[in-house]
Order: sequence, then structure tokens, then C-alpha cells
Amino acid sequence: MSLVATQAYVIFHSATHPVFAPVDLQVSAGQIACVTGPSGVGKSTLLALIGGHLPPRCQVGGMVSLNGVNMLHRAAEYRDIGVLFQQAQLFPHLSVGQNLAFGLPAHIRDRRARIAHSLQQAGLEGMADRDPASLSGGQRARVALMRALLAQPKALLLDEPFSALDPELRDDIRNFTFDHIRASHIPALIVSHDAQDAAAADFTQPIVPGCQG
Repeated sequence: MSLVATQAYVIFHSATHPVFAPVDLQVSAGQIACVTGPSGVGKSTLLALIGGHLPPRCQVGGMVSLNGVNMLHRAAEYRDIGVLFQQAQLFPHLSVGQNLAFGLPAHIRDRRARIAHSLQQAGLEGMADRDPASLSGGQRARVALMRALLAQPKALLLDEPFSALDPELRDDIRNFTFDHIRASHIPALIVSHDAQDAAAADFTQPIVPGCQG
């Protein structure tokens, strides 16, 4: 499994130039690439392009493919690409276990066993019935990651996933997250302003502003 972008670009509605210069990248299974570039260059926009979450009426071009299949014009729900955001976005009206179950594909039968295994991997045994609001920031981050991986995505996008955490938690959650992504053998792309995140990734992917002339 590999995630490939070839001369990929975005032009917002009413704009005359791309947000960033056309991007070429290749992330192989089990690799984590960190997108770098100046503030406002469009790093999160690149993730939205790959994940299929751009606003309506954007012009897109180039190619974004998973395992050789071009996903550029597919709706997000048909790309099988998971996303982790800056805040661990758990459903507040669902328990921890129900949040994890939400990520499971409908055809999975051994749901309870999968949820229990995920809780064990996250160090949260016995917490299936807990309210997400009762969890610490690090615990919520681990639940959000396990839910994303339970969905069996073909790739994972991470948008500043550790920046909302207390500094003393970041190393632990980064290591936990990266270890599980690599063990899942899926390509991942992270946006971060933290040099430690870039150093822990397998490689960096710089992007630069699009031509305005």
C-alpha cells in the first residue's frame, strides 16, 4: 500500500493561483511523512485535498492515488482514508467503547473482542463504559487513534494531532501513535509545527507557496 501525489494542487474558488506549488510525494506502507513549510502555505489544505475534505467549488488537479488507484475526484467516504485532528474528537454522547465501535466496519463480527483488544493496546482496560469527558487528554488521544485504526483505513492523515496536549505528554503520545501506525502498515502524513514530530517521522515533505505571478 502506498500513498502517492503527483503534481497535486488546489485553487480556491475566486483565486487565480494555487495555494501551494504542485506537490509530488510518495509514502509507502508503514511510513510517516511530515509536511513542512511556512505558516499559511497550505499544509492542512494538502491534507484536505488528499482526504477529500476541501470546500465546494475548489479546483483540484494532478493525481492522488492509493495503491495505484486515483482518488482525486472520489468523495471522502469512498477513499478509505482516516483523519486525526488537533483535538481528539470523540462523540460526547457515546461511551469510550461505543466510540471505538463507531470506527468498526459494519461487516466485522467479533466487535467486542476487537474493542477489548484496542482498549488493552491503549492501556485503557476496563474503561469501555467511561464517559469521554472523564478521560485525560492523553487518554482521549489514544482512543481517537485506536478508533481511526479500527476503521481499517488505507492511509491516515494527522493534522497537528499533538499540539493540544500538555508538553509532558507529547513524547509519549507521539511514540504511541507512530508505533501503532507503523505496526498497521499503512502510509501516514502528518502536519505539524513541532520539530520533534518531524524528527520522529520517516521523512519530511516540504511545500512552498503557489506562484502568484
